[in-house]
Amino acid sequence: MAWPLDPVIYEVNTAIWLESLSRSAGRWLTLAEVSPSDWDAATPEGVDAVWLMGVWERSPAGLAIAKANDALMASFRDALPDLTDDDIIGSPYCVRQYVADDCFGGTEGLAAARAALIARGKRLILDYVPNHVAPDHPWVSEHPERFIQGSAGDLAADPASWTAVGSSVLALGRDPYFPAWPDVVQLNAFSPELRTATAQVLGDIADQCDGIRCDMAMLMTNIVFAKTWSGRAGTEPGAEFWPAVIADLRVRHPETVLLAEAYWDLEWELQQQGFDFCYDKRLYDRLFAQDVSQVHDHVRADVSYQARLVRFLENHDEPRAASRVAGDVERAMAAVVATLPGATLWHEGQFEGRRVHPPVFLRRRPDEAPEIDLADWYRQLVAVVAREGVRRGGWQLLETTGWPDNDTCRNLLAWSWSGEGLARRHVVVVNLSGTPAEGRVPLPWADLPGSTHHLTDCLGGLDIDRDGDELTAPGLFVAMDPWQLQLFGIT
Repeated sequence: MAWPLDPVIYEVNTAIWLESLSRSAGRWLTLAEVSPSDWDAATPEGVDAVWLMGVWERSPAGLAIAKANDALMASFRDALPDLTDDDIIGSPYCVRQYVADDCFGGTEGLAAARAALIARGKRLILDYVPNHVAPDHPWVSEHPERFIQGSAGDLAADPASWTAVGSSVLALGRDPYFPAWPDVVQLNAFSPELRTATAQVLGDIADQCDGIRCDMAMLMTNIVFAKTWSGRAGTEPGAEFWPAVIADLRVRHPETVLLAEAYWDLEWELQQQGFDFCYDKRLYDRLFAQDVSQVHDHVRADVSYQARLVRFLENHDEPRAASRVAGDVERAMAAVVATLPGATLWHEGQFEGRRVHPPVFLRRRPDEAPEIDLADWYRQLVAVVAREGVRRGGWQLLETTGWPDNDTCRNLLAWSWSGEGLARRHVVVVNLSGTPAEGRVPLPWADLPGSTHHLTDCLGGLDIDRDGDELTAPGLFVAMDPWQLQLFGIT
């Protein structure tokens, strides 16, 4: 099943989702036992792929470390005041083995989930954590050469950053800016043995899904890894980590889509190293800063670069959008995310306006009343963008103009989508501010002058005719309320 150019992804926290379904059913359900109606709910119209986050076998050793950590336990209770011991199942990014956890139905359950998605025309995305593994992962005792190694002196001097495994002293996992994570062991990106093993694991994962989301992918680039481990990792290879392992994967699974969790402005670099899509954390930050000029400058980037970014307002690492901004603000930002080039990522619970951000160590979240109007609006937005073919064809950023005594057009963002074979062209205009805005949006199509054109707001509320000469110059007139958005179909 071929991937679309601009896929829409729906992230599901596997443990929390199954716990919620199991409570309703009165018994624990595995992935093989999810009902057709629940699969339908997890695959809204307009969604192309479901990311089942956290399906792999979690580490008992990592779980014990987490339960002994007072700060972590406090965060668990903050999110879930009636926390019980059974609610804590360990981190999905402290992987003991890349085998579907038995509590989710094991390999058979995962295969059943994939079959259910295929039956609905959807693809399956799974995780890979390249930087580290759990302390009880088989590699730790069997292949210490795949890890950053230290000495007894290192362990004695800094026990928070090192761990003893048999006769070896191995580094705990970390990035260059923070202390070590206590529950994971650091792999060595410069190790030839690790690179070979990684290619094998990626291929095994790709046997079971259609796309792989690689956690903190930038940590394995030569420049970041050398900075983090300065002299501890051995000689820096001439080749980068990702091109080496991705080349092997492409032989076995040329169709697998790779997504990189990426920060620190390394998105373009990771695209060049073989990733199909990379997180667009800059857009996320600028949207929540409500900085229209910064967002505008951000989307000026070359469309070939933008088309390989993942746009989002939420994921399992970030706070819930509804906990940060009011509903009308969230709608405006969601319209931006939904209509730009690239992949779009939505998070289960986001549509319903959930505010509590449960730590990934938990399998239960608190009950929250859904915001029905918000959920209906989100599902309409995602469905309309897909049904209308809004993001098919060519994308173009549009400029807005105002008047000497009214420059509120600076708060407007606008772009168009058009292409041969589409029923109509589309123009998106968003007022990304808390004040009213007016302006003109000159439309870019040379065939507009000389005839009348019909404009329909695809999300409802406006149905108008406009002269093509006016649409071209001075442009489509818009007068928008705070945080208002319009998605015009033009025929």
